[in-house]
Amino acid sequence: MAATLSDVAAIAGVSIKTVSNVIHDYPHIRPATKQRVLDAIEATGYRPNLTARNLRTGRTGVISLVVPTLRNPYFAELAEAVMDAADREGLSVLIEQSRGSDAGAARASKAQLVDGMLFSTLGPEQEDTGLYAQLAPTLDGGTSEPLVDHVTMRNTEAIRAATEHLIGLGRTRIAAIGARPGDVSGAASLRLLGYRQALEAAGTAERAELVRPVATWTRFDGAAETERLLAEGVEVDGIVAFNDALALGALRALGQRGIRVPEQVSVIGFDDLDESRYSLPALSTISPGREQIAALAVQMLAERIAARDEPLPARNITVPFTLVERESTARA
Repeated sequence: MAATLSDVAAIAGVSIKTVSNVIHDYPHIRPATKQRVLDAIEATGYRPNLTARNLRTGRTGVISLVVPTLRNPYFAELAEAVMDAADREGLSVLIEQSRGSDAGAARASKAQLVDGMLFSTLGPEQEDTGLYAQLAPTLDGGTSEPLVDHVTMRNTEAIRAATEHLIGLGRTRIAAIGARPGDVSGAASLRLLGYRQALEAAGTAERAELVRPVATWTRFDGAAETERLLAEGVEVDGIVAFNDALALGALRALGQRGIRVPEQVSVIGFDDLDESRYSLPALSTISPGREQIAALAVQMLAERIAARDEPLPARNITVPFTLVERESTARA
């Protein structure tokens, strides 16, 4: 059975009212008494009743995270990072899959279950661009636009660095896998821009046959497009994949063709998924600052919840990235 206030009070040797005062951080409680109560809470695993808290304060202590799908390992790892960050803020997380729509967020907000929401995407074309944070919309019929914070990654600069890394290895025919025709503002277009900037800076002409569009950023499409590239007889000695899933698919297709990585083709991805350390060869990648994105987004949302009666201005933060060199781009 779940621990109760009475259980905590009995272990701490105080009244139920004292336990309640500690939970709500009331002043004028002796430090020694407060510590006994906190130790008892930890020992019992007591968690406040969210329904009671909501009736008293108008808040639930719960936020929602809306991701496109948890089948994509990037979003699963992002969800874990958000949950860790939320726990440090004393918040719980309700996770919804949007599957390309905002239906999940709508369900959570209409049910008045959450104080605020984090979105990993606002549309299919903006996949992987970071986290948006806003208070949960009210049901009062207000028409004002919600103030939204945005914590994002350096898409263009990061892919430029990845491409320049391959150029520095002497690669001259570098394929870009992950383009999306018609995307003009999302992650795909931003990363394609970084690829093109790197080629231009190196004085290398872009070859249309090396820019490979895909329908989805999955292992399947990474493998299929790499196989298609090779079947067409296109010469390639390097691959910049716009996420790790595409890169892992590319490694599979190259291996099936007997093409050695990195001796014949160097491959680099983007996301620094846990599994990228364990592919054969281990995948070089861009670490986009996922944990920092999660921590900052949760922190800003917590600040916005606390200042609900005094709305904060919209904030936009971009976090740094790291190029992680592993076996797939080792010097041949």
